Amino acid sequence: MKQQILVIGAGFGGMWSALSAVRLVELQGRDDIEVSVLAPQAELRVRPRFYEPNAHHLVAPLHELFDVVGVHFIKGAAETIDVAAKAVGYIDASGAQKIFNYDKLVLAAGSSLARSDTPGVSQYAFDVDQIEAAIRLETHLKALENLPDSKARNTVVVAGGGFTGIETATEMPARLREIFGEQAEVNVIIVDRGQKIGMVMGEEISKSIAAASDELGVEWRLGVSVQAVDANGVTLSDGQHIEAKTVVWTTGVRASSLTEQIPAERDKQGRLHVDAHLKVVGQDDIFATGDVAYAATDDIGNYALMTCQHAISLGRHAGNNVAARILGVDPTPYSQPKYVTCLDLGAWGAVYTEGWDRQVKLVKQEGKNLKTQINTQWIYPPAADRAIALAAADPLIPVVA
Repeated sequence: MKQQILVIGAGFGGMWSALSAVRLVELQGRDDIEVSVLAPQAELRVRPRFYEPNAHHLVAPLHELFDVVGVHFIKGAAETIDVAAKAVGYIDASGAQKIFNYDKLVLAAGSSLARSDTPGVSQYAFDVDQIEAAIRLETHLKALENLPDSKARNTVVVAGGGFTGIETATEMPARLREIFGEQAEVNVIIVDRGQKIGMVMGEEISKSIAAASDELGVEWRLGVSVQAVDANGVTLSDGQHIEAKTVVWTTGVRASSLTEQIPAERDKQGRLHVDAHLKVVGQDDIFATGDVAYAATDDIGNYALMTCQHAISLGRHAGNNVAARILGVDPTPYSQPKYVTCLDLGAWGAVYTEGWDRQVKLVKQEGKNLKTQINTQWIYPPAADRAIALAAADPLIPVVA
């Protein structure tokens, strides 16, 4: 009977974990280990792009890739993890409850926007966290054309001035004018608790964010927060009410609740503490990767963020190392000291930075060219060719050079 490696999740961390595990098994010439992926769909949903229009196109099918490399795909949603029994309970495609028994587990269940308890958010606000939510927002935006012209109709409030909030807001003027016409008076407002535009991103990059916001007409309301959302807009912490038919919530992300079923330490975002090999601390048979892993990227105190940049490398390492544990070969310690950002700023362009202090290297069109390359090429799955796909899963390949 084959030993079973189960990967929960088919996102960046899960897909690369599966490919990397198969790669090492093949390199060791073994045929007694099976790698399975359990996920609701065999597709990579390109989440970093959900702020863009046409979200329904932002998926990459994985069936052919999994087939060609020999990954067993299980269509279903994981619900329970029984650590003692080494069993995962899931609901299959037909709605039936099933059990999968594993020898080693890689948890790559991702993260989601933490539901805010701010009054009105659940009823009236939109988000771009998952593809269904991004499609819902797009459907809503297109339907605005059928409403009478008004300031509220033409106004979008984005709650949160972090990465997602900025990319969503700076893309929004073009999206609205595509619907209402190029001459339409549109209003996009970012509400942020910070005291300076884009300060959560760092001092140097904030200059580019401010310049782009000014050119695009994106307004910032600083030092305040959204206290309530209603059908006609938002009420801010200073008592002001902004009329808007569209409110996009972008603050607060939390790791999958499946992490809570594993007896182990978690950080404030619910991520499992892992060792240098991405094995969950205190668990011999469970690895965590992607957005559910609290992993040190270097030896100077930096930790992986909930980004595809980190999830790709984390996945390659987790898959390699879970296979290494079964095979009895040396694992490859996770290390990702180089950190970069490439922030899309709509029609203004983009800004590319290097280092944890975000030193600006490229702006405007040069930055946009790189962002386009990242979004349309670098983060997509490898070709459905066994040799190419497995070579790409080598954990020693840097995500950014």
